[in-house]
Amino acid sequence: MTTVGQTSSGSNALAEEQSYAGMDERKRKRMIANRDSARRSRMRKQKMLEDLTSEMTRLQCENSGIVGKIDETRERHMLFEAENNVLRAQAMELTERLKSTISVLERSGLKLDSPARPDSLLEPWCLPCSLQPSKTSLESLKS
Repeated sequence: MTTVGQTSSGSNALAEEQSYAGMDERKRKRMIANRDSARRSRMRKQKMLEDLTSEMTRLQCENSGIVGKIDETRERHMLFEAENNVLRAQAMELTERLKSTISVLERSGLKLDSPARPDSLLEPWCLPCSLQPSKTSLESLKS
């Protein structure tokens, strides 16, 4: 009888058949067929394990790439947010400087024409905007 560690090469198969020669022919053929079936089953299992291992490696690489992109996007977001904060602070400073300049000019006796609608620089939240969506935004919603 062969052990699990042995492989069934051509000479081993011949030796097995000779050792079973005295047995009932049907039983002997059934045992050989069972051994072959078990060997094929082990080979399928080994192939499946190799396929799953390669898929796991591929998915780990893909995951690493996605994590890298997320980190890069997060870093860019923080940079844009910081730049946006700087621009907001600059806009507020310029608005205050404009108000101060207008105040100085009014105190010096110059009469300034104030616009009928709110000044977008002094009150950016009062910018006139279209209440109807643009055609491009409607097209992007349909897609």
